[in-house]
Amino acid sequence: MVEQQAEQANTTGQADPTLHTALLQFIFPFSIKAGVDQELAARLQEDGFTRFFLDNKELESLYYGEGYCVSHEKMERSYLPFAAHVLFPREKDHDSFRRFSRVNNLPCRLEMPFQSAGFRILSTDVFLCPFELGFLTLRVAIEEEDLPISTALEFADRFRTLEDVSYKDEHTFIHCSKQRFDRVEDFVFKHLVTVLEPFLDPAETNGAYFETLPFFVDERMLVQAFYGLNLPEGQDGISTELLYRASQVDGLDLEGRPYISASNPDYIKQYTRNHGYSRWAPDTYYMTNEQTFCCVSRARPDIATQLVNQMYGEYYYGLLLNIFHKIVLLKLANLHSRLRINHDNDEIENLIFLINKFSAKFYFLELITQSQGREIFYQLRKVYGNDALFDEVKMTLNDLFQYQDKFQAKRRDTLLMVLTVFTVVSGIYGMNQVIEDLKGNIDWSVMLEYSPFEYLALFLTFSGIAVSLFLTLREAWVTIKSRRKKRHYAKD
Repeated sequence: MVEQQAEQANTTGQADPTLHTALLQFIFPFSIKAGVDQELAARLQEDGFTRFFLDNKELESLYYGEGYCVSHEKMERSYLPFAAHVLFPREKDHDSFRRFSRVNNLPCRLEMPFQSAGFRILSTDVFLCPFELGFLTLRVAIEEEDLPISTALEFADRFRTLEDVSYKDEHTFIHCSKQRFDRVEDFVFKHLVTVLEPFLDPAETNGAYFETLPFFVDERMLVQAFYGLNLPEGQDGISTELLYRASQVDGLDLEGRPYISASNPDYIKQYTRNHGYSRWAPDTYYMTNEQTFCCVSRARPDIATQLVNQMYGEYYYGLLLNIFHKIVLLKLANLHSRLRINHDNDEIENLIFLINKFSAKFYFLELITQSQGREIFYQLRKVYGNDALFDEVKMTLNDLFQYQDKFQAKRRDTLLMVLTVFTVVSGIYGMNQVIEDLKGNIDWSVMLEYSPFEYLALFLTFSGIAVSLFLTLREAWVTIKSRRKKRHYAKD
């Protein structure tokens, strides 16, 4: 939506529905420095985060606000065993999603250019994942009665922007604990999760911690939201324009009016068909794109509570898994693009290992047991384009295998040729010329009377021995180093 802020906004021209419930989860993917995940886990626990395990049922209603509960049994049953093993690991399983959570229950207020909104930070999650990736999740409830949905969408758009990139961002402030934060990133990294910043990997961004994955995130967090609607009098159902706005996080224009970032009705209808899931229409719709995943519902309160529990539970993990797939696939493609194909032979071998590890342990076509969860998961996978990326990575793997086979064959041929030349020349020629003088106690003074050909034979003899020792030691070192790297990547 940032690009739309430079253009004149299109007002919706419709009555703005109000919300009885506005619950949001802001997700920030980040890259972790190599080898520091154990230290980060210890620091998180020292800072009040609790390791999340499914067998601890006391956590089912702890992090989600009053009246909401996520059934651990239902969440585990929603995923097939090999997926559940990754998402809900045992304590010693590091090749998985390790979740650390903390209750905040922190009342705050967001000041926007045209109005303000009170909200509460319910809880915070930090996930430590394989491939040196992680997720930070802020669980937020907007605490305003009869809140217009445009205000909720504007809140989501302002809060998800870590760095000020527009006029409205520069005039948005957070008040919390008698402090004022001019930027969301300061509120997140210097107030909510202060232990995280030193562990973020700045290698890709020259030290900019809010852009640690520049090939995926552009200074904005992803938004997962539930909007419980009170429809205005005379409005029978949820309009396609409202669904589009919820997906695009279209809130208020520069004059404080509700707006929509598209004007073509046919385009809006086509977009909602392609990015929506309407199994429970006309009461409930799910909208997806690369930046948002939201549920817009006019269901009665008891049904709405069940929908929220799903958004906090199995759908939350389904979203994280799709984001994880997307980022890892992009990371593998990025590693491939940086290879110097004629020089980085060790990196080629490591990349082959990483691709095989990802495809064997983390990427499966079937992950969800229930039909509705499976359909939403597939919708997310389609929006992120993960299948196309995975096909591209598999083609990369095939190309790397072919190159490695050719390289190793060429290397074996060269090694065989060198050894053959030295064996034949130094063995036969050297033995015929100088072998008698090298038996028993060597009389080195005899070598002063050698002819040029005998000196050549002596040189070939010793150089053949030296080359054989060098090649043997080098192959042994390469093998040891390769095994160490494989153990390191397998541990990570």
